[in-house]
Amino acid sequence: MKIKKKHLTKKKIREAQKSWGEGVVAIGKAFVDNQNYKLLAEEFIKKHYGYAEGVVLFKPTLASIEQFRDTFEKALSYFVAGNSDYQEDQGFAIRPWVKVRFQNVGIITKGNHAVAMGNYFFTDKNGDEIKVEYTFGYFENENNEIKINLHHSSIPYLK
Repeated sequence: MKIKKKHLTKKKIREAQKSWGEGVVAIGKAFVDNQNYKLLAEEFIKKHYGYAEGVVLFKPTLASIEQFRDTFEKALSYFVAGNSDYQEDQGFAIRPWVKVRFQNVGIITKGNHAVAMGNYFFTDKNGDEIKVEYTFGYFENENNEIKINLHHSSIPYLK
């Protein structure tokens, strides 16, 4: 029996990015609407990040004390705040954002792994857009789900 090799494509990565952006917006909307945004954030992390499968290297944009979020709990705190162990967290996803768009500089695919780099733009309720630089690493798990195992983002350098 021949095992079919998994292959990520640029199209699949762009779809995963779209889903990620929509998830961030949905968390913020749930927060504003007094819905269970924390549960939605937990589901978002489980869907998009590979913490259940192994190591995730996550360096979020607005973190300087607890710079690296190598556990599910630390990632959740970054997205929705409320964890007294991580007092710097303001809840990135509950700002709220109304739109997220990716602008890829490049996507490299190799088998069931991929890396994407570029800028993504977060639009707030006032229509103001913030540009953030990112590098995401992706893999396709045994259930053919695309997960993030590397997430580094930062505000562009200003002189």
